[in-house]
Amino acid sequence: MRQQTHKRGRFTNKTVAIVAALALGGGGAAIIAANASAHGDKSDSGQNSTLSAKAGTIQCPDVGQQLSDVPDKARPEVDKNLAELDNQVAKAYQQMNSEQGSQQGARDATLSKLNQQRSQTLDNIGTAMGGDNSQQLQGMADCKWQEVATADGQDQNNQQAGDQQQGDNNQQGDNGQQGDNQQQGDNGQQQGDQQGGDQQGDGQQGGEGANDVPGNAGGQAGNGPSQDDFVDITKVQPNVKQPPQAQNNGSTGTFTSDCGVGDPNLRNSDNVIVAPGVGNGAHHTHDYVGNDSNDAFANNDTFEQAGTSCANGDDKSTYYWPVVRAQDGKDEQDANDLGGGQEGNVGTILTPKSSTIEFKGNPQSKVTAMPKFLRIITGDAKAFTNGDKNANTSWSCTGFEDRQLTDKYPLCPEGSSVTRTFDFQSCWDGQNIDSANHRDHVAFANEDGSCPNGFKAIPQLVNTITYDVPANTPFAVDGFPEQLHKPITDHDDFINVMSEDLMNKAVDCINSGQQCN
Repeated sequence: MRQQTHKRGRFTNKTVAIVAALALGGGGAAIIAANASAHGDKSDSGQNSTLSAKAGTIQCPDVGQQLSDVPDKARPEVDKNLAELDNQVAKAYQQMNSEQGSQQGARDATLSKLNQQRSQTLDNIGTAMGGDNSQQLQGMADCKWQEVATADGQDQNNQQAGDQQQGDNNQQGDNGQQGDNQQQGDNGQQQGDQQGGDQQGDGQQGGEGANDVPGNAGGQAGNGPSQDDFVDITKVQPNVKQPPQAQNNGSTGTFTSDCGVGDPNLRNSDNVIVAPGVGNGAHHTHDYVGNDSNDAFANNDTFEQAGTSCANGDDKSTYYWPVVRAQDGKDEQDANDLGGGQEGNVGTILTPKSSTIEFKGNPQSKVTAMPKFLRIITGDAKAFTNGDKNANTSWSCTGFEDRQLTDKYPLCPEGSSVTRTFDFQSCWDGQNIDSANHRDHVAFANEDGSCPNGFKAIPQLVNTITYDVPANTPFAVDGFPEQLHKPITDHDDFINVMSEDLMNKAVDCINSGQQCN
């Protein structure tokens, strides 16, 4: 358990009022705004205003995560069409976000058109994959309208995709996620014991007294976050358990790479792992550290030849994650761009205060070197509609690291910084640097720290990012527009581009129990 070092503080009434007004009320789910532009109406001051909202979003099968067997020669065409599926959903959501599109008849027509488009795109994917492989796509064309909130803030659709059961912050389900952010299960099923009993307290949702504040304005852009996406961290009970005790053959060292906090000029809304060769493949903006040539059109040769922000020039790895924005009513430079304001990602982008990149060992065994160009994604950018099976980010505050949240944003007391912690998969199949769904080639360790059968331990990347959020200002992570800026959708991406010598040095350091920079 991380040591608590920060003294508890108090929230002001002004904080509560602004969180209620801007963090924005009404149910823990979808916000489709009526009379709303993509980034909100503007007042005379040039700032975005908050919007009234209707309750619902688009829920579609996540085709990419269901693919387990895609022939290598088919992957470029498959990736292009998977990105097109995301583009279709984003456009449909934007259409529904208009005044005319929010009416039920127009909404049904938009869904019907979307499903027709998806059917054609799935046919394209099936043709590219050929033969029996296309059977994986059956029944994945139809999207649905998901009603999830009312004006009084009560969720009317606790049953979400993947049999996700929210209920009082209880993230149990049929996917085996039950333990204090321990990462366990067959091929990496995370456990996350963020049960209601651990997070209950008077007025905890949205800060002190915020439960009593009416309103359902729906976020700065009309698509979240909502009031009950926030929780007063001082009212969350400690929920982090001690890690498994290291055994005689365990590896207890750490290796840290200092790569800075990201260059604002390198931000883009691409995702070279999931949508290579497709501009705006993420539909939200990423911060990048490490390799300075990461965009949709980069490849292994690009990464090899690029520069790096890391202090050790032999670490050209790329580390990237969605930006966090203050919901301050202001326009960013991308307010009129795809990936930005056109897709509901609005507000001032916050530059991280710090980003710690640390590689850790395994309590049960020595670690083996990662292969060069290994790709790992942790978390799920679509967890709000997919269900929490792959949700993995922990939100907290400095001084309160013994309490971690997956489906809530923390409200931190004065003097405490917001933290995001990404614990990456630490077991590798020993063969592949990627897989069709970008998950099957790596896995989380079991509860005792051992790797699942067929997997071997590798250095575990743990990335911790901190932010000084402006006083009295709610915030939100960038995301796909239909995911409504929910904290459960946070995620992090990594491609290993360390030199062989540096990776071996990291492995030796970790296996020998040293702490190295």
